[in-house]
Amino acid sequence: MKAQQLPQFRYAMSIEEIGHEGNRYIDSIWYSLYESMYEELTNAFREMEDAAYGMYLDRLMTPLFECLEEAGFVAMEPVEKNDFIIGRCLLFRNSLEKWGSENNRSRIFWNVVRRTDGDIVGTLLTEIPHSHLKFHIPSAPVLYTLRECDRGRIMQGIRQIKK
Repeated sequence: MKAQQLPQFRYAMSIEEIGHEGNRYIDSIWYSLYESMYEELTNAFREMEDAAYGMYLDRLMTPLFECLEEAGFVAMEPVEKNDFIIGRCLLFRNSLEKWGSENNRSRIFWNVVRRTDGDIVGTLLTEIPHSHLKFHIPSAPVLYTLRECDRGRIMQGIRQIKK
């Protein structure tokens, strides 16, 4: 991966600026990564279905979350016993999948983002479009941002985005 493709985060960024820079990174890499992993993930999908998308997100999102951490942000909450984590910081329990058809579903993960001093910046939402019928990502994953950090308000914000 080229260094200039990695997201450039700064400690003073707002949640909106983080989302914008994250989307720039995703837009620059998502499709070439998808193409380079397509055969491997198509085979993985036959065996483990949706978990193949986790393999993709591990490669796509880990650099983003690492760059956030290097800039002084914390996007991970304490891990619980049965947590399933993908992409370094995406907790399966902090996600919803309620939209779309079987060949174009949408799952949205959320991460409350804090600075290392504890100040809450906002919530980063990661939407991954995907198919349940075969391995297929019909369009680029997208980051959305919310100022809210309360679980109920996050759910409300997600519903607003998906309307």
